Amino acid sequence: MKTDLLFDFTVDKPSKTVYITREFAAELPLVWDAFTKAELLDQWVAPKPWSARTKYMNFEVGGRRFYAMVSPEGQERWAVQEFTSISPKTNFKMYNAFSDENENRVLPGSDWDYNFSEQNGITKVNISIYNESLERLEMMIEMGFTEGFKMSVDNLEKLLESLKK
Repeated sequence: MKTDLLFDFTVDKPSKTVYITREFAAELPLVWDAFTKAELLDQWVAPKPWSARTKYMNFEVGGRRFYAMVSPEGQERWAVQEFTSISPKTNFKMYNAFSDENENRVLPGSDWDYNFSEQNGITKVNISIYNESLERLEMMIEMGFTEGFKMSVDNLEKLLESLKK
């Protein structure tokens, strides 16, 4: 496992945006699949000891992913992601909102923009997360988003290593 891979995580409160850049020692098609297929997302996206459970996912423009982060005690935190733009293997955008178990959204939400590129077998993922309100951004940070996201991408790195074999 390479340890010199780029990982930058910046919270810009004036613009209500989080900027993340992360490199992975894996080819782009594999990294793309890990971000766009429910069966792979559920294996890495939740920080341990939590797990992710996708109820359904339709990865197409206008499609949605409805999923829960599940605590070890069984507590569920639901969210809806609606895909607003997809350029295969290079970019996708989605609108994300917390919800209840019946998909009733808790607004405001956030716009996520993912960009993928590969050079010499290293795939770089640039993510910007624009929050509709500063309060939502601050709530995400207070809920441990920064630490949780770092744990999740560590999970992804391990998953990618196992899938390459």
